[in-house]
Amino acid sequence: MIHTIVAYVENKPGVLNRVASLFRRRGFNIESLAVGHTNLPGVSRMTIMINAEEDTDVAKRIESNLYKLVNVLRVDDLTNKSPVARELALIKVKANSKTRNEIIQIADIFRANIVDAASHSLVLEISGTVEKVSRLVLMLEPFNIIELQRTGVIAIERGSHQIPSEPPSLNYTR
Repeated sequence: MIHTIVAYVENKPGVLNRVASLFRRRGFNIESLAVGHTNLPGVSRMTIMINAEEDTDVAKRIESNLYKLVNVLRVDDLTNKSPVARELALIKVKANSKTRNEIIQIADIFRANIVDAASHSLVLEISGTVEKVSRLVLMLEPFNIIELQRTGVIAIERGSHQIPSEPPSLNYTR
């Protein structure tokens, strides 16, 4: 089972390393990791996806272990909350005069944007679910993918739920 964990952390050097080390020490492989600024000054948000099929209490253990890290302000488990989740990918694919139109048609079907065109390649940009991005990659493989970069999943809870707008110096309720 894929677990989606969101951690709000102080935006300081070394925080990402400490969080990643926690997962390494516990023996969990991070499937996806995306980190970025939030609307709160000095606070970053980490969206971490891990695969832990055999363990049902993994999210609770990870949450309690993350709270032991000094710079972690808040942890949310979005696994069973059906969050809005998206991934961004840039895909450079070989394209010649014979295959270019077919690649453009496939891009249109997936609502991908062509962000660069050269004489022998196209660069496509797609955002969507992991499954949608993976299906596009699968469709483009016969054309010879030159380069591929996926951002990792970002996720946010549906509805009106929001994090408190307290200053980052005040720890969120744990």
